[in-house]
Amino acid sequence: MRSIRPHRLALLSILVAGNAGIASAQQGATGTSFLDSFDTLDTGRWYISDGWNNGPHQNCTWSKEHAAVVDGILELKFEEGKTGERNYACGEVQTRKRFGYGTYEARIKAADGSGLNSAFFTYIGPADKKQHDEIDFEVLGKNPAKVQLNQYVAAKGGNEKLADVPGGANQGFNDYAFVWEKERIRYYVNGELVHEVTDPAKIPANAQKIFFSLWGTDTLSDWMGTFNYKGPTALQVDRIAFTAPGDKCQFAESVACKLD
Repeated sequence: MRSIRPHRLALLSILVAGNAGIASAQQGATGTSFLDSFDTLDTGRWYISDGWNNGPHQNCTWSKEHAAVVDGILELKFEEGKTGERNYACGEVQTRKRFGYGTYEARIKAADGSGLNSAFFTYIGPADKKQHDEIDFEVLGKNPAKVQLNQYVAAKGGNEKLADVPGGANQGFNDYAFVWEKERIRYYVNGELVHEVTDPAKIPANAQKIFFSLWGTDTLSDWMGTFNYKGPTALQVDRIAFTAPGDKCQFAESVACKLD
């Protein structure tokens, strides 16, 4: 048999590795590593929710007028004013692409007010012809000293965990990150590991979109607190980054720079 020259061996190795990567990639994942510091609101990356609400539990209507970049900060606002079927308007953005395993990081300041939910999360569901899978950071207005972590797999949640946010999530910017792998999810607050999930039944597998949202409720008071509107408020986002496995971290302080 003729010998294979070294450069052909190298090419073969690259092809095998490439095919393995394709085989292991999550179905439906179209997004790649990125950093968005919100110099502008890039509507090629972000879809702005507008003109509807997510159900009777939500007391505000998504409004494109309530999602804007101000001085390098994405602001999602909540304020009184008849909008659609609701007496309040609120803001939400979501990525147009879907993302899979990797490191997700956001630097945010939560809104003020009992009955509000300041959220950074990933989600896919029936509207995208997929089962409901989700990974959450949610600051609930009744207690901004904590952030709630959660996952949904095939619409099954019940995996809530509260983590401390020193100084209060609504008093300044804090860094929230999760590292999503096939076998585990690790959650971080300000660079510190606060929770790890290794139960396969609690780890989503479907590629998801990235969301930021601020909304309120009149009915979910046990969870989010009694709604008590005191004036306009906003969820502020300084940056968002996604780092795919094996890619260079997107900014110097990134959790992805320090992963083992």
